Amino acid sequence: MKLNLTLSEFFSRVKGLKVIGSSSSFVDEVVYDSRKIISSKSQVFFALKGDFRDGHAFVENAYEKGVRLFVVQQMLELKSDACYVLVDDCLKSLQHLAKTHRAAFNIPVVAITGSSGKTTVKEWIYHLVKGQVHVTRSPKSYNSQLGVALSLLTINEETELALIEAGISEPGEMAVLADMIQPTIGILTNIGSAHSENFENRTQHLREKLDLFSRVLTIYSLEDYNDLALLNKNLEVITEKSMEKSIELLPFKDKASKNSAMLAIGFVERYFRLDVEKIKSLPRLALRLETFEGIDNSLIINDSYNLDLDSLKIALEYQLSISQGRERVALIGLNEDDQAVMKRVYEIINQFQPIDAHVYSGEIKLSTIQLKDSVILLKGQRAKQMEKLAQKLKLKHHKTQLAFNMTAIRHNLSIFKSKLASSTKILCMVKAQSYGVGLEKMGSFLEKCGADYLGVAYSDEGVELRKAGIKLPILVMNPEEDGYENCMAYNLEPAVYSQEQLEELISELIYLGAERMPIHLKIDTGMHRLGIKPEELSEVLEVIQAQPEVQLKGVYSHLAAADYPSNHLFTAQQIELFKSCVEQIQSYNSDVIFHLCNSEGALHFPSAQFDMIRVGIGLYGISKDPVISEQLKPVLEWKSVVSQVKEIPAGESVGYGRSYLVEKNTVIAIVPVGYADGFRRNLSNGKGAVYLKGQRCETVGRVCMDMIMVNTTGLDVKEGDEVEIIGEHQKIEQLAQAMETIPYEVLTSLSKRVYRTYFEE
Repeated sequence: MKLNLTLSEFFSRVKGLKVIGSSSSFVDEVVYDSRKIISSKSQVFFALKGDFRDGHAFVENAYEKGVRLFVVQQMLELKSDACYVLVDDCLKSLQHLAKTHRAAFNIPVVAITGSSGKTTVKEWIYHLVKGQVHVTRSPKSYNSQLGVALSLLTINEETELALIEAGISEPGEMAVLADMIQPTIGILTNIGSAHSENFENRTQHLREKLDLFSRVLTIYSLEDYNDLALLNKNLEVITEKSMEKSIELLPFKDKASKNSAMLAIGFVERYFRLDVEKIKSLPRLALRLETFEGIDNSLIINDSYNLDLDSLKIALEYQLSISQGRERVALIGLNEDDQAVMKRVYEIINQFQPIDAHVYSGEIKLSTIQLKDSVILLKGQRAKQMEKLAQKLKLKHHKTQLAFNMTAIRHNLSIFKSKLASSTKILCMVKAQSYGVGLEKMGSFLEKCGADYLGVAYSDEGVELRKAGIKLPILVMNPEEDGYENCMAYNLEPAVYSQEQLEELISELIYLGAERMPIHLKIDTGMHRLGIKPEELSEVLEVIQAQPEVQLKGVYSHLAAADYPSNHLFTAQQIELFKSCVEQIQSYNSDVIFHLCNSEGALHFPSAQFDMIRVGIGLYGISKDPVISEQLKPVLEWKSVVSQVKEIPAGESVGYGRSYLVEKNTVIAIVPVGYADGFRRNLSNGKGAVYLKGQRCETVGRVCMDMIMVNTTGLDVKEGDEVEIIGEHQKIEQLAQAMETIPYEVLTSLSKRVYRTYFEE
């Protein structure tokens, strides 16, 4: 990004209301995340307000990192050497800056939208025209109200073609994007169910998408939509028949890839020279910034599908944001003759010092690199086959794996946030290794997403989070006497659930010489687990007031049946009892956080949200409310592979105890997952199933400790084929039902030996 604007020009382009202070520097680059600030020279910080974080709270941090120009929409404590541009709305000002920047370039701008496939089409167009024309394109999947603005600001004097993604999730959003992008050509990938939950129907969703094309000359599509014809545009419908020869050259055969390739090829054929060899080499895009455990306690970020310089900077920013103070290493593969590219790579890397960077044109010798305890980024040109290095660095586990979609967790957190009053905080439960996801990983991610509090069961979990660098307040819900010292040492907030426990805690704090430890008082309003009785409240409050060792930070209770409509009357009684306790406590102390609702309670009893809610299983896309369930996204995929395939003759038996007798010739597949991994033994003999090639395959014989056998008769199954345990065809709720349990137990029973990966889309 090289805007090269004077302060006066910048002020005009962001529709500034007032300038406070002065600046003689040119404005070159926009930043909005203080964690990503490396080189602050000529940068302007936009204090964007989001659902979870207010950028104004990070102006001080940006200032400490050297930024001196800020766009704000509310007055702050001013620094004498800083300059502040006051605007009505920081995001709208950024969008107007992007609009005026784009308008300065008379170049073809291709806007790509649709329910899926946008990034693939964009990247494949780039692959097909690279070398013929200088392309600027949206980094990764930057297609939101913010992402589009940032993408447009990367257009520069060298740009001859711009490829811009545009995605929407709410009515009215596309008109804003169209006004910014001002496209000359449009590509519509498809209209499916993705991101359509906020639209009345598919037609409304389509018409919202078409707002993007109001100014274009030509629209490329795979379907002859009637609504497209209404725009009176030149509609180019691309069909398999017209693309027959090109399709034969594709390295992929799946329908989604073919559709994306047809759009990319159809566009390139119309405007550029099409190289058939490039069709043959279309890359399988690893569009996820995949993160996984590596050897020597390292963390691997695998972004190895290309060495696009824009995406290199984004990957380095991501590495910095998750490093939590750990050493950072970059391993980059580059063709030997690309000296110009190598120079630019080093220029970008140098913005992220200190980092141990290794740029190779030959073989990478891992023995010369310090990998232990580091966060390692892998990038490289396709010819360098960096994905093979990723496999070499990956910590080897058995073939059954769990994949967690962190983007879905962020989305689900946003859904809950949207149901709350603006002042209501969110506490995210991360006990039991964050329901099997991983305590440190989840805690760090939720802190970045804007969670207000974390909740754990025991103090040692809180200590782990603190040692990982997490600074959010942490509530310990089941503190033990042996853990009180850790609560004090690591700034954890223990729950108090009885008079006896309160006395023990105070005695320990007196011994340790501590004062004003924040505590949360738990009240039993009907759950009848831990908690003081409401009639004991006055006595407990008197003790807290009299003892300087503790201070009352929060008060909470637990709803027993918020997810059961038949028990709404009971829940209402719990809420009223808690309200009476709140009134009593406020007469003693008004500066207390009150929290009662869990995920389901917050949705069904909005009047009981109080100051904070506690979200647990809902973060993973699970809700008993079908309306909410539709809005949430599944987080977990549990996959394995076929170890062996064999045909069993009629009359033979399968598995321990000969519990399954084969009535006719049957083909079975052996899958390396068993009850030691969390696939329970009660799923034996057809009660449980997995999916191969999209088909349900029931278990045969008893589930073993390390493997299962499933019926694959009639399917062309081979060793190494992927097996879905939880995923598109079998949701976690369905597996839990077959296990005669609940999703909580399924999640928390997943063995640590099952390899875990994390990705963002």
